[in-house]
Amino acid sequence: MTGQTVKILIVALALAAAAVIVPNTNSFVILLATRALAFSILVMSLDILLGYTGLASLGQAAYLGVGAYATAILATKYHIGLGWDFWLVVLFGMLLGAALAAVFGLLAIRASGVYFLMITLALGQCVWGLAYRWNSLTGGDNGINIRERPKFGGLDFGNEVTFFYVVFAFFAMSLLAMYTLVHSPFGRSLLGIRERELRMKILGYNTWLHKYIAFIIAGAFGGLSGVLWAHTAGIVSPVNVELTTSVDALLMGVLGGAGTLVGGVIGAAIVFGLREYLSTLVPWWQYVLGGVYVLTIFYLPTGLMGIPERIRQYRAEADKKSGKAPDKKTLTEQPV
Repeated sequence: MTGQTVKILIVALALAAAAVIVPNTNSFVILLATRALAFSILVMSLDILLGYTGLASLGQAAYLGVGAYATAILATKYHIGLGWDFWLVVLFGMLLGAALAAVFGLLAIRASGVYFLMITLALGQCVWGLAYRWNSLTGGDNGINIRERPKFGGLDFGNEVTFFYVVFAFFAMSLLAMYTLVHSPFGRSLLGIRERELRMKILGYNTWLHKYIAFIIAGAFGGLSGVLWAHTAGIVSPVNVELTTSVDALLMGVLGGAGTLVGGVIGAAIVFGLREYLSTLVPWWQYVLGGVYVLTIFYLPTGLMGIPERIRQYRAEADKKSGKAPDKKTLTEQPV
């Protein structure tokens, strides 16, 4: 059994355990887990850019915002998406996120480094400005309240356990889809662009097109996250598309481990858990969360998912000092 297979089995067992344990807890934990899963899709979509393509974006909240606002507007003004047509809203939210990313990508992809970061920040703020100022459509600062969740067939999304399983299913499918993407030849080419874009150009790859497609795919999953978030939170407002949301997604990905997908889920779970739990205990919980980020950057630059690799390196150094030949696994095994 290869190391990759073991990691897949561990993730599958962890997800299965969450699917069994969470619904048997209290309402607070179920709601918290549902929100974390919905937001994790956004974090994983950002990881396609940050971890696999080397593009740090500060505008990912824009795609969550358009998906969430589309869901809220259709549900409250046109009563669309509250029955079987919920699946159409999911598709529409993804297409809307992809379309916005396609437009933004034409402006952002040609830049790199800090310039790319600033362009995505500016584009994201444009979406925030529309959400804040377009009162007749978005409700302005008050946002849009969604008073009911979809209900059709034997499914009632108003039931917290049922809705948790719905969000969990979307999360699992998104994780599988993105995992397949990053381990495909296309995903390998993205890694090559991240490591040495000039070399990929010399080899004949259209690096701009690869980055553009990755940008659109990330936007589509961001839109999906927005559709689920709208029904999870029950309200959509400019807060969902402001800079803080994009920064949260970026920090969650870094905390868990960029370039791992699963690390984004771990980061989201830790941040949501700390934020909700500590805020009930102390008024200065933000400092604790900030301290966690700082310590991670200093001592775990590869994130929490990089801990096994750090342990292997430590053992290899210890074996080298003691004169013992390092284990072949230590030399060959690489993180996901």
